[in-house]
Amino acid sequence: MTGKADETLSYEQARDELVEVVRRLEAGGTTLEESLALWERGEELAKVCRRWLEGARARLDAALAEEESKGEDTE
Repeated sequence: MTGKADETLSYEQARDELVEVVRRLEAGGTTLEESLALWERGEELAKVCRRWLEGARARLDAALAEEESKGEDTE
């Protein structure tokens, strides 16, 4: 579950932190416990990014639908 602090992350902040988490996991050298904590954090960050992207998609769809309806009104 994402925390309150995660809700205030911008897409770019969440993405950058996720990139760092992946880098650390790929580098290895962490304990099993650390790796699990990193993986869990990565999952939370991926959810934050997904919410941002879904919101952006909804806004684009709404803007396109509005443009489409304006075009139909002028015909």
